[in-house]
Amino acid sequence: MDLRELENIPPWEWPEDTEIFLRNMLSNKREQVADRLLAAEFSGEFAVLCDELAETLLSVVEDGDEPEELRSRAAISLGPALDYCDTMEFEDAEEDPISEQVFSKIQDSLRKLYEQPALPPPVRRSVLEAAVRAPQDWQKKAVRAAYYSDDRDWRLSAVFCMRFVSGFEKEITESLQSNDADIHYQAVHAAGAWQVDRAWKHIAKLAADDHTEKALRLAAIEAVAGIRPREAAAILNPLLDSGDDDLVDAAYEALSYAEAAASLDELDEEDDW
Repeated sequence: MDLRELENIPPWEWPEDTEIFLRNMLSNKREQVADRLLAAEFSGEFAVLCDELAETLLSVVEDGDEPEELRSRAAISLGPALDYCDTMEFEDAEEDPISEQVFSKIQDSLRKLYEQPALPPPVRRSVLEAAVRAPQDWQKKAVRAAYYSDDRDWRLSAVFCMRFVSGFEKEITESLQSNDADIHYQAVHAAGAWQVDRAWKHIAKLAADDHTEKALRLAAIEAVAGIRPREAAAILNPLLDSGDDDLVDAAYEALSYAEAAASLDELDEEDDW
């Protein structure tokens, strides 16, 4: 099997022994770092992720002799599984990428790693970014400390984390005014995730403006549906005729979400009445 071949195949079509191949690649320190980085990236795909592969990723993160970049990549690859399991709460064991036991082990290990001040900063940031995908109380203090540090990279990680950890509306709104394009982008996502109403005017303008950078505009399109679902159509409908397939697809998806969210709001209002 060749890693480069896997790049050109959808994960759900990977060979049956791909998981074993990736585990062996991650565990073999004689392999090229570039190949192990790619293996770590692929290992986060739900088509192959399982308890054994997740524990292999975790062992890489914990190994102080491994390259920092590889440890960081391995941590990030654990994030989606934490997110999924935290959201679905292990309702269907056949669909869960990892077991509840391994989920808890990863959570505990990431917290212990983060609490090691001597951990290389890039690894420590990645550990936090992975851990917040399944929010826990300790993370609020960590995110706040990261945001109010003097280090730009820590601030960027903090704003990314605010997409998943509640209680940072003030900081999200503040970050929307940042001159740092990466921080601004993450703040748009966070504002949409937590329906930060004070961000509406700013984000609606980004979504409607043809001069907005593409990735930022796509993020804004998603966010407007979350912030004010009942008003989102006025921003999103014109994009359906934009002629840009990416914008059209994003607008359709956002409109679908906005419609569902608006319906839920109406049901809540009826219940309150």
